[in-house]
Amino acid sequence: MTHYFTTPDGPQQRRTAEMEVWGHALTMTTARGTFSTDGLDLGTRVLVRSVTPDPAATHVLDLGCGWGPIAVGLGLSLPRAKVDAVDTNELALELTRENAASHGIGDRLRATTPDAALPPADGYDEIWSNPPIRIGKPALHELLLTWLPRLAPQGRAHLVVGKNLGADSLQRWLGGQGFPTSRMASAKGFRVFCTTKG
Repeated sequence: MTHYFTTPDGPQQRRTAEMEVWGHALTMTTARGTFSTDGLDLGTRVLVRSVTPDPAATHVLDLGCGWGPIAVGLGLSLPRAKVDAVDTNELALELTRENAASHGIGDRLRATTPDAALPPADGYDEIWSNPPIRIGKPALHELLLTWLPRLAPQGRAHLVVGKNLGADSLQRWLGGQGFPTSRMASAKGFRVFCTTKG
């Protein structure tokens, strides 16, 4: 399996993928060495079919953005919102910036590594993520406990997690950490959760 958490070495092997996200037809550039090179993965498809962005949101985050399908979809769905896209893979961030620019939202989308991200002072209205479960439980917990506190007081996080990858235990763990989490949908072996600040 390609290790898509770090920036790949060697020449880029780019391709184009067509998809629909929240009613927007997207033509996205992907590349080998990023997550789901061939197009929108099943978990993300379940997420965007199950939950829609809040029209009132003005600052949102795509956590683990890959080449940017959620981030670009958010930018198109929320024309007044600023979109932050975070990933550890520099190639993924480069592609996210290019995809945002090609869809006319490059001026409102900031793609950056986690250590360079400066969240809004009043917190994110929404956080969206197909979190990297395969980094292991300790690293995943650290990731979530870093970013979920950055929600605004009334903010929400929308997460999609494979049932066979520990979705139900993660839901319980989040609640135990002070982030009440409810199941919004279940399809194709995935759970879609909504998490808030307790």
